[in-house]
Amino acid sequence: MKAALVFALLGAAGTAVAQEPPSPLLLVVNKFDSNLAIVDPASHRILGKVAVGHIPHEVAASADGKFAYVTNYGTDENPSHSLSVIDVTAKKEIHRVELSPLFRPHGIAVASGKVYFTAESNKVIGRYDPASNRVDWVQGTGQDQTHMVALSRDDKTLFTTNILSDTISIWQRSESRGGWKQDVIHVGAGPEGFDLSPDGKQLWAANSRDGHVAIVDLATKKLEQTFDVGTKRSNRLKFTPDGKTALVSDMGTGELIVVDVSSRTVTKRLPLGQAAEGILLPPDGRHAYVALTDDNAIAIVDLKSYSVVGRIETGKGPDGMAWLEGN
Repeated sequence: MKAALVFALLGAAGTAVAQEPPSPLLLVVNKFDSNLAIVDPASHRILGKVAVGHIPHEVAASADGKFAYVTNYGTDENPSHSLSVIDVTAKKEIHRVELSPLFRPHGIAVASGKVYFTAESNKVIGRYDPASNRVDWVQGTGQDQTHMVALSRDDKTLFTTNILSDTISIWQRSESRGGWKQDVIHVGAGPEGFDLSPDGKQLWAANSRDGHVAIVDLATKKLEQTFDVGTKRSNRLKFTPDGKTALVSDMGTGELIVVDVSSRTVTKRLPLGQAAEGILLPPDGRHAYVALTDDNAIAIVDLKSYSVVGRIETGKGPDGMAWLEGN
């Protein structure tokens, strides 16, 4: 009896371990399915899909790997006004955060336990507090189509791209009454995707309407240089973890543009498919994941050979992605 009980307990424990979700996980927003796909990047298996709000665009993960936050963007005719909060292990939306009168939330980032987002229609940055389940701060930018948002490593500086104003905003915490001070830098036509260099000294932005990359010096808060990368419709820009290369997705050609950071020249144009949009680079620096929105797939690019080594069909209209560790 005792032996049988021991084996039964061991069997039950083994089953529990087998059911634990793998780590890491790849999270993919499927715009036209209005859901979030949870993917095992090792096996390329779709572990589950979670329904969210109308036409989501971007996703960010909590530092502990337990939750994902999705901006529900909508359309011009039917703009959305909510964030979805997802329990990743349970594969379930646990909150639909109502943002009205803020409309068209888009960019999203998590810092110090708070969730920062842009609301394009209102020209603002907002902040959602998961602990209280409410929006606890809103800051107007005065810039048209405030689109993407990121924070510095110390969480003391915010950055946004403002597509229709052709600007980058740099927000620093201040002792003034408003709590934040904004510097606005004109960088070129339609800055959209952007990234901070790993050393924290520069911000690079991909200008969607002029085919250029703009470099902002963060010490002086001035435009240092722009250079042409020949894109028809830049969407995202990401640095590789070592800071030696920048990757730009081109919606117009479906290519991934590979840029040498030191020389600021294009070294490769890699055809991927249709409508290359979101780019994700995991911390190990081995691969890049690029969303091909019109192909309903994610292309996996080897960062040594710069060749496509796999594809994952996640759903209709994949776009924003997040990498979730420690789940």
